[in-house]
Amino acid sequence: MAPSGSDKSSKIKKAKWDRIVLKVSGEAFAGNAGFGIDGDIVGVIAEEIFQVRSEYEVDIAIVVGGGNIWRGMAGAGAGMDRAQADYMGMLATVINALALQDTLEQLGQPTRVQTAVHMAQIAEPYIRRKAIRHLEKGRVVIFAGGTGNPFFTTDTTAALRAVEIEAGVVLKGTHSGTGGIYTADPKIDPSATLLEEVSHIEVIQKGLQAMDATAITLCMDNDLPIVMFDLMQAGNVRSILAGDTVGTLVS
Repeated sequence: MAPSGSDKSSKIKKAKWDRIVLKVSGEAFAGNAGFGIDGDIVGVIAEEIFQVRSEYEVDIAIVVGGGNIWRGMAGAGAGMDRAQADYMGMLATVINALALQDTLEQLGQPTRVQTAVHMAQIAEPYIRRKAIRHLEKGRVVIFAGGTGNPFFTTDTTAALRAVEIEAGVVLKGTHSGTGGIYTADPKIDPSATLLEEVSHIEVIQKGLQAMDATAITLCMDNDLPIVMFDLMQAGNVRSILAGDTVGTLVS
């Protein structure tokens, strides 16, 4: 794909990692409304992904959450069976994946949605080798349905899929205005400072707000770095792939 911009003769740039997994939370899709899907926000996310694919030689897989539609933990807290509530959350991720797919393809970026919960009419089943083949052909692969199992978050899905497809990094995009991992919650503690780099084990031992412990442990066991950053800040993904310091690196 030729890079966008006036100088179309320029070469596509080499990214810091050849293959990435981008984790997009469901809440990011809702925007300020806090619920449902904000088409403008999905457009912003899709545009960032499209620009990255246009400018860099990089394979992109995306894991989407479903918290803008349904959260399994919320259902369990209201007395619902936890497994049932989690399955409902998996279905919510498929809705978000289809919305992102449609927006990306309107921009001209070929995509495939693969889901761990089989629904053949609207998405492919998750098959590792097929996902890798799609990536090699320049398609963006969107993973939905979580891991297909209850009691696991989509953070864990992102870590698992990244290890399976041999990605070089997990980029976890935040949407709440916090651009990484802080020493404390910056919304509560004004003295909290952003950590530019921290180890996996430190995140676990200090209880830092990042991904859940299962996801962090899986990344640590497989020497997989994580970058936490503000997804809603335009250009951040491109800056990360260029090697710039953005957000927090967990390695």
